[in-house]
Amino acid sequence: MPVRPFTRQQPWLFPPTLDEMIPDDHAVRFIAAFVDNLSEEEWRKLEINLDGESRGAPPYDPRVLLGVWLYGFMTGDRSTRKLEAACRDEIPYLWLTGWQHPDHNTFWRFYKDHREEMRHLFKKTVKTAVTMNLIDLAVQALDGTKVAANASKDRTYDASGLNKLLKRLDKVIDEMERQNEADNAPPPVRLPEALRKAEQLREQVKAAMQRLTENKEQERINLTDNNAELMKSRQGIVPAYNVEAIASPATIGEGEGKGKGMIITAVDAVQDPADNYQMVPMLDQAKENTGKQADYSLTDAGFHSGVNLADCAKREMKVVMPESQDRMLQNPYHKDKFVYDPATDTYICPEGKPLRFSFMEVQNKLIIMVFRNSGAVCRQCKAFGICTKSGKYGREIRIGPFDEYLREHRKWMATEEAKAIYSLRKELIEPVFGIMKEQMGFRRFLLRGLKNVRAEAVMIATAFNLRTLYREWRWRLTRKREVLTATIKIVKQNISIFGLFSLSEYCTSIQLT
Repeated sequence: MPVRPFTRQQPWLFPPTLDEMIPDDHAVRFIAAFVDNLSEEEWRKLEINLDGESRGAPPYDPRVLLGVWLYGFMTGDRSTRKLEAACRDEIPYLWLTGWQHPDHNTFWRFYKDHREEMRHLFKKTVKTAVTMNLIDLAVQALDGTKVAANASKDRTYDASGLNKLLKRLDKVIDEMERQNEADNAPPPVRLPEALRKAEQLREQVKAAMQRLTENKEQERINLTDNNAELMKSRQGIVPAYNVEAIASPATIGEGEGKGKGMIITAVDAVQDPADNYQMVPMLDQAKENTGKQADYSLTDAGFHSGVNLADCAKREMKVVMPESQDRMLQNPYHKDKFVYDPATDTYICPEGKPLRFSFMEVQNKLIIMVFRNSGAVCRQCKAFGICTKSGKYGREIRIGPFDEYLREHRKWMATEEAKAIYSLRKELIEPVFGIMKEQMGFRRFLLRGLKNVRAEAVMIATAFNLRTLYREWRWRLTRKREVLTATIKIVKQNISIFGLFSLSEYCTSIQLT
């Protein structure tokens, strides 16, 4: 059978409009509707003036630029040059811009000026989901993931490495200056490129050394991105940031078309590779954004600490959180097996021997009380060598200010209810990070500096929520179309029976057209 002929010079038989080329339920239409329905107050929060400036050339409409950025983040186009190319070549972008072609500098200036205020858009997506009753706040899951920084690992130095690099740079610059002085040619108007770059690098190194001197807790610094920290990831140890997020389940549609989704209710990017210090701030942010506290908050063992449990208890937050020392808890002589006797102010060991208060010490700015038995008593115990190997002092246990919270939480985690609730964690938060990285291309930050990467993380979370809201919008649009089709079918049947008036007249009478 012969192949179907074609030609790339085929003209339009009937010139279509851009609108005809975009399906009614396309994601780009949802983005346009979302942006167009922002109120004047919301534009003010974004610090965007819709009227433009009184002087200069007419600027692009902010609704065009914001719409392109949001759609770009949804589809994985976060580069200004990619957005510029898309506005020339891709039909959804051409429709969204009305066939206008902003260049990459225009996109960059808009993003640079307003990216910090984009958190208001993120909050709007959360509040929209709450208003539409999409979010189920019975549970929420918190976790962190490492996202590579826009920096090279090879440019990370400690204080000693910076000193060595500075000495090498001084020698290189001195040698270049001597070569320039030995040349009989007149002095150049500008510094030679190699010398200029060497001097810029020297200034970078000096600034980095100053920063390490001022911040005693920071051991290393990256010359490309001073805020990036070396973190362990699946790609090895790389300069990165820790992106924290809280997600709650969302219900899309109803009946046979019912589906599941997730809404991110809190997001942040931090320099600390550990998760436990981020737990309470993230839970507070989620409560602020949703206006309600979730019934249960699910985290992994990386967030477990007595401080977090105490803070959550004060806030009356129920957390479902395992701990890393589960195997140690199986030990029959674990500290939790020692029962406190308030009458004698002692702890009774599993073998019935009392441990009396011995002394107090300060550890990590916390007061620790140490209870001990005597070495002579422990040496005579059948559990000696298992419970303790110290024949001099005997068994000791250390009681901190949060031990009561730890014990109560361990009892709670041992219940079947807690185990059943915790089983929901993986299906909530881990798919969120998977979608961000695999479908939205969020494996590496494009910006540098903590302030900027936080704004980028917020934009990613906003785009993620818009993807979920788009699914609900598309379902409602489809449902509305089905209802309208069914209504028209009934109208046609009535007209065929009674023949009273035309279809258009009937539709007008019941306001369907």
